[in-house]
Amino acid sequence: MPAIAEETTQPCPECGTEIRGDSRFTVWCAACDWNVDPEEPQPDTGRLDRAERALARRHGEQLLTEILSGQDARPRRDASAVTATALALTVHGITVALAVGGVWSVVAGWGGVGMVAGLVLLALAWVLAPRVGRLPDDRPVLLRTDAPELFGLVDEVARAVGTRGVDAIAVDGSINAAVTTYGVRDRRLLVLGMPLWEVLTPEERIALLGHELAHYANGDTRNGLVVGTAVRTLSVWHHILQPLPHPTGLEVIVNALYVLPRLLIGGLLVLIVRLTSRAGMRAEYLADRLAARAASTQAAVGLMDRLLIADSLGVRLRTEVNRAALGGPRSTRQATARADELWGRLTTYATSIPEHEYERQRRAGARRGHQVDTTHPPTHLRRACLLAGRPETAAVTPQAHRTELIATELAAARTEVARRLLRGGFGD
Repeated sequence: MPAIAEETTQPCPECGTEIRGDSRFTVWCAACDWNVDPEEPQPDTGRLDRAERALARRHGEQLLTEILSGQDARPRRDASAVTATALALTVHGITVALAVGGVWSVVAGWGGVGMVAGLVLLALAWVLAPRVGRLPDDRPVLLRTDAPELFGLVDEVARAVGTRGVDAIAVDGSINAAVTTYGVRDRRLLVLGMPLWEVLTPEERIALLGHELAHYANGDTRNGLVVGTAVRTLSVWHHILQPLPHPTGLEVIVNALYVLPRLLIGGLLVLIVRLTSRAGMRAEYLADRLAARAASTQAAVGLMDRLLIADSLGVRLRTEVNRAALGGPRSTRQATARADELWGRLTTYATSIPEHEYERQRRAGARRGHQVDTTHPPTHLRRACLLAGRPETAAVTPQAHRTELIATELAAARTEVARRLLRGGFGD
C-alpha cells in the first residue's frame, strides 16, 4: 500500500504564520521554529558516551571552521595520535605481561596454587588479547564471483577516492554502512545495510561507497589495529570491574576494591577518546569530500539528508516488521513475497517524505548536534562543509544496465536479510 501524504493547514501558535504540513510527521513552523524539535533529550548513556558526543560536536565545529578557511584537511599524525598509539601499546603490553605471568605460574606450579593462578592469568590474557577479524557467519556475504558488477562498481569508486576495492561484502539489516578488515592478511570487508541501500538513489549509493572506501586511505587512528583493539581491551576491563549488583558481605569489599581500578581504566578510555577524536572527525570530513568527488556534491549532500531521517526509517521498518508478523506463518513462496514487499514499503515511505520534514530534521539536528554516532561530526556540519566547498562533478556515474545487474546480484541477500528482519532480527 503506497504511503499517502495527509496534508494539514493550521496557524502557528507562536507567530500566527500559516503552517502547511503532513500529519504523518511533526507539524512545525518554518518562520519561528515552533515545535521544530519536540523530541525528548537523548537518555544519559554514561560518562564515556557523553564525553565522546561533546568532543564530536566541539571538534566537528573547530574542524569545519579550519576547512572552510582553506586550511589543509588531509589527515595528520600529530602528537595526539602518537600519544594515543603509545598508550594503546602500553595496554597491549599489560596483556602480554598477563600471558607471560600465566605461563610462568603454570610452569612454576607452587604446589597447585601457581597452576590455578596461572590459568586465571592466561584466561584474562585470552579475553583481552587483540582479535583478528573474521568474515561474519550470521549474515549473507558476497565474494567477487558472486557479484562481479557490484564489485566492479566498488572498484571504480575506490579508484576515484584513491584506494583499492574490497575482498568481501556483507549485507545486513542495519540502516548503516561500514568498512573493516578480516584475516591475518588484513583483507577488506564492506558492510552494507540493506535498509539504507534500498532508500538511496543510484547516485547516493555511489556517494555512500565513496565515503566508506575513503576510510581505508584517510588515516582514521581510532579504527586502526593498535588503538582500536586497545579501546576494546579497556572496555572489557571496564566491564569486568563493574560493581556487583546488590552486594552482600564480602561483595561490598570487592566492590570497594573495584572503584580505583575502574576509575583509572575509565579515565584512560576518555583520554584515548580525547586524543583520537579530532583525527577521527577530520577523517570523516575528508571521507565526505572524497564521496563528493566520486559521486558529486549533490549526491553526497543527498546522502547526508538520508542519514538525518535514519531514525524515522528505523521506526517505519519496525512498524512494517510488526505488521507483517501479525499475518502469521506463511509458505516459502509467501514468505519470499512478504520479504520483497518489506523493501517496497520502506522505499515508498522514504520517497513520500516531504522536503519540509528534511528541513525540520536539519534545523533540529543543528540544535541537538545530531550525529550518526559518536565517531562522526554532527550531520548538519558535514552537510554545511559539502555545500561550502567547491562543487564537485561525479567521477563515477550510475548506468541503468549496471544498476539492474547489481540488483539481481543482491536479490538473494536482499530477501535473506528481509526474512531475518521479519523473524525479529532488526538491525542485525
